[in-house]
Amino acid sequence: MRNRRTAWPSARPAFHGGRTVSQTVVVTIGVLHPGEMGAAVGAALRAAGQTVVWAPPGRSAATAKRAEEADLEAAGGLEELARRSDVVFALCPPHAAVAVARAFPRFAGIYVDANAVSPATARTIAGLVDRPPPRRPGTTRLYLSGADAAFVADLFAGTIVDARVVSENLGAASALKMAFAAWTKGTSALLLAVRAVARAEGVEQTLLEEWQLSLPHLPEQSMAAARSALGKGWRWVGEMDEIAGTFSAAGLPDGFHRAAAEIYRRSPRGDYAAEDEALERMLAALARPASSRDAGPTGDDRESPR
Repeated sequence: MRNRRTAWPSARPAFHGGRTVSQTVVVTIGVLHPGEMGAAVGAALRAAGQTVVWAPPGRSAATAKRAEEADLEAAGGLEELARRSDVVFALCPPHAAVAVARAFPRFAGIYVDANAVSPATARTIAGLVDRPPPRRPGTTRLYLSGADAAFVADLFAGTIVDARVVSENLGAASALKMAFAAWTKGTSALLLAVRAVARAEGVEQTLLEEWQLSLPHLPEQSMAAARSALGKGWRWVGEMDEIAGTFSAAGLPDGFHRAAAEIYRRSPRGDYAAEDEALERMLAALARPASSRDAGPTGDDRESPR
């Protein structure tokens, strides 16, 4: 999390004027944008009695429906959203996080980048959340860091979002997310690659039999990994690249997660499917030559949640 008046690179104009949050009696919160997670976070804040606004221009009908269901107020555009908001939450695919921040107008309040980005990226757009959208208490934690982390955490008091302050050090929350997702999503990509190579070499059934004897949780885990990748793998390409950059910056090998990014880049994009079907679609996509696969996360629908 960062305050954009002080943390933006020197090449950008400084922010000045406007309200300070400590002087604001009624807090208004902007959400960029009401995708699945953004709408859920907005709904949690509305349940706590906060005013939450979003910017409809350029958003899809599905996004508008989510915003309506979450009881969010429509602003005329990003300029109005920035003018009305004391705090802004940005929730989008990791590869779009910097672009979303750069497109946002001048802002005197607190800008919380709640995306899965590396500590290096977080030094300009900081904060963290990438969990399944919150539905009940205790299922979703929002880790925050930076000078205003405690204030932002207090906004979620009494809601289903468990907001926790890591430290006042900018980038600490993102470092935690990188370490956590390096294991959860990184090992899921590895499982899919292992099944793909076993199938390519004609030993998949023998591998599954050995797993049942020595690691009985892996067959089901690999199917669950395929189902998740089918629905969200395209979002994780940028996240794996951010994790690889984090490893590299720490002087550690980054190849694990560069490879994971490639696995998710090859993932077909589609609706969730039954696990058996999802696994077959994933393994078929991983085995196809690069020239016959779908392109990676490009195009308007992959730049930001609609």
